Amino acid sequence: MTEPVTLITCSGLSKTGKLTARAGMVVLQRFPELVETSLPANRPPASLEEAARYAGRVLALDGCGDACALRRLREIGVEPDLHVVATECGIVKDGTAEPRFDEIERLAEAVLAALRGEGK
Repeated sequence: MTEPVTLITCSGLSKTGKLTARAGMVVLQRFPELVETSLPANRPPASLEEAARYAGRVLALDGCGDACALRRLREIGVEPDLHVVATECGIVKDGTAEPRFDEIERLAEAVLAALRGEGK
């Protein structure tokens, strides 16, 4: 079995930003053996550094190509092991609309595929 993953999710206010947080929690709740925690990228840098330091692996979960989670991790000197972007999974960035259940499920499946090494 591989090491558990810490998810760092986009912290944007757009639909895709909210979607990453919800998908992260779904994966954490359903697969606690794969994911040890899910944290938003807007946490204080010291908090992210500590989470990354103790993580087996880190997955940056972004809503769009702006890659806020990836950028925040790199700002503190952490290169994530995995990176998933919601808009690359067929999800449309739609202003501040609420994420739909099917979108949360689709992104959660993409995260699981990445964790299992199945690619996109």
